[in-house]
Amino acid sequence: MSLALLIRRMRLCLIIVILLAACAPAPRQSAEPLPTLASLNVNPAPIYALEGAERAARSFLEAWRMGDYAAMYDLVAFTSREATPYDTFRSFYEGAAAEMTLQDLRYTGQTLYRERDDVAVFAYDLTFETSLLGQFTDAGRLLRLVADPRAGDWRVAWSPGDIFPEMAGGARLRREVSPPNRANIYDRDGAVLADQNGRVVTVSAVKREIPSWEVCLRRLAPAVNRPAADLERIYAESAADWVMALGTLEPAAYEQFASQLEQACAARFSSRPARRYPNGTIAPHIVGYVGYPDEADLPAVLAAGFNQDSILGRSGVERAWDDTLRGRPGGRLLIVQPGSEALREVARQPSRPAESVWLTIDSDLQAQVQKIIAEAYAQNAAGYARTSNGAAAVLLDVNTGEILAMVSYPTFDVNAFAPFPSMGRAAADRIVAELQADPRRPQLNRATQGVYPLGSAMKTVSALAVADSGVYALDQKYTCTGIWKREERFTRFDWLPGGHGTLTLAGALTQSCNPYFYEVGYQMNQRQPGLLSEYMRRAGFGVPTGLRDIPESPGFIPDPEWKRRATGLEWTFSDEVNIAIGQGEVLVTPLQVARWYAAIANGGTLYRPQLVKQVAILGEAPSYVATPDPIAQVGARPEVLATLREGLCAVTTARAGTAEYQFRRYTELQKLGVCGKTGTAQDGSRADAVSHAWFAAYAPRDNPQVAVAVVVENAGEGSGVAAPIARDILLAYFFGAGD
Repeated sequence: MSLALLIRRMRLCLIIVILLAACAPAPRQSAEPLPTLASLNVNPAPIYALEGAERAARSFLEAWRMGDYAAMYDLVAFTSREATPYDTFRSFYEGAAAEMTLQDLRYTGQTLYRERDDVAVFAYDLTFETSLLGQFTDAGRLLRLVADPRAGDWRVAWSPGDIFPEMAGGARLRREVSPPNRANIYDRDGAVLADQNGRVVTVSAVKREIPSWEVCLRRLAPAVNRPAADLERIYAESAADWVMALGTLEPAAYEQFASQLEQACAARFSSRPARRYPNGTIAPHIVGYVGYPDEADLPAVLAAGFNQDSILGRSGVERAWDDTLRGRPGGRLLIVQPGSEALREVARQPSRPAESVWLTIDSDLQAQVQKIIAEAYAQNAAGYARTSNGAAAVLLDVNTGEILAMVSYPTFDVNAFAPFPSMGRAAADRIVAELQADPRRPQLNRATQGVYPLGSAMKTVSALAVADSGVYALDQKYTCTGIWKREERFTRFDWLPGGHGTLTLAGALTQSCNPYFYEVGYQMNQRQPGLLSEYMRRAGFGVPTGLRDIPESPGFIPDPEWKRRATGLEWTFSDEVNIAIGQGEVLVTPLQVARWYAAIANGGTLYRPQLVKQVAILGEAPSYVATPDPIAQVGARPEVLATLREGLCAVTTARAGTAEYQFRRYTELQKLGVCGKTGTAQDGSRADAVSHAWFAAYAPRDNPQVAVAVVVENAGEGSGVAAPIARDILLAYFFGAGD
């Protein structure tokens, strides 16, 4: 064929193609370029099926949902990768997730169409789940995909606009947070125990307005008491036009440093509320204190919408009810252009108001109890105060479990632990250092975490066990000679030389006859080794009380299985004899003791002790109101409990009662009726240790309202030391005055 003929045929083909193109309907998006002579001389590029584009788009979005940025990047077109390295790509998504407080996302595909043979568009809606802003949907999003020859498949033609479209032009996400003020803690009558009426000054600056960062940093770090490395990180991560939050100043520090920071940093100042404890020595072990998040706390804190300068509850009710007291921040998510002008508000969420907490504690009564114990130590400065490191007292409602007063002595000022202490940082640091070095361990809450042998105050449980189990009859008599002997080698003596004569079960409690209860332990062991331990647990010892709001120790009750496992030895009657009078390995807390005596008073119900009475936004209906929570029954026969009450009520009224002489002159209490038990518990920690002094009681006799437990460490006799403190606490509660 001649060249001329070939050219004529090619021209004819072109004319036919042009005519056919003119008759065909218009393409959906845009017309493809017409073929040229040059294109006719090469193989056309392959046209990939749209199913592959959809697969790539969905895989990309699924990897985003999973937070698998490497998998996302693998689906990005090679030309996009050349423009955006992986580390930059990942930082875009990590920054967006942090700014949104992103928890999860889900997508819904809408349409898929081909824009050109080598370009496809996946239209979809994207719903974000965030911790700060809740759930919001960004609808009508477009993900563009290209046929990538190097991959041999569809790939995402990525840009930052695939996070949010406006980000393609250099805009960024900005979260604006509006945290609520931390709510107050009140006593049961509304007296303020913790509030936000302290004031501190926040320091901020715009990066580009700082004359010299090096000079600024030298002034700033000591002023706001933050490591220079922390401030360097804030500076490095901030854009030139950002307002950087740099720290806080106490009022005194503001007076000292403000002019320096204005000059060196172009600093801006604003006032903000700070935590304050109006009377920080009242119930510090209960109220607790706040502080900054630890490193381990930060991820959860940031995810909740707070920042690293937010305060959290660190101990006590402040910690247990932290989420309630701090509320939940609200805020909005903006897309802002480089000049900080907002282009779009993506989402908005109102804050959840913080709720205040009302305690069951009566702060006036709490202060009186603290004063009673402090004065007892002062009056005995030359006596037991030299050997005793501390004491505890618990007063609770026998019919609800509400704790009306809970004192651990010595106390401390909780303001010293606040981020912005009212006494100033230097003074607070000195106080904290002294507390931590104090051998008396003032920060230990002896009422719930101090564990002690109970001594004779445990005889109430032994009496219940021996009678309820049927080992003794309720009118069982025993002649207390002052000496108890079993198996020649095992002899023990009463605290009263010569003994107490012939006694019933109630009388043995009244006079606290040791031989009577040595025999109880022996006979219980004869019936079933470890049975007495079971009754002690039924009485609430050796297990947590169920208190939710502050830490507590379960104490310890030994039994045959424990002894076999711990020592390899078998349980003997001497073990049972020891625990029958609250000695041996027995360890209890004052809270457990108060709850047990409350159960004796109310007929055998062990209530969950409660420290929080209600929770509410001030002026609104409560979201939580405490109700009595009976979590266990002692399970003893009513006549057995009645026998216990008979013996206890005579302790303060009968001439032979071990505490009668402490109540003799208090006619108002004699009329009211105080039913209790003394205890003198040997401290087995060292041979020369002075005994712990106990007194536990309930009142009134005929219609019990409250139970009280007092322990004074290493102080001597329960009747001489703990009983008068308990007496004065009951006077304060019922009559508003102490001794």
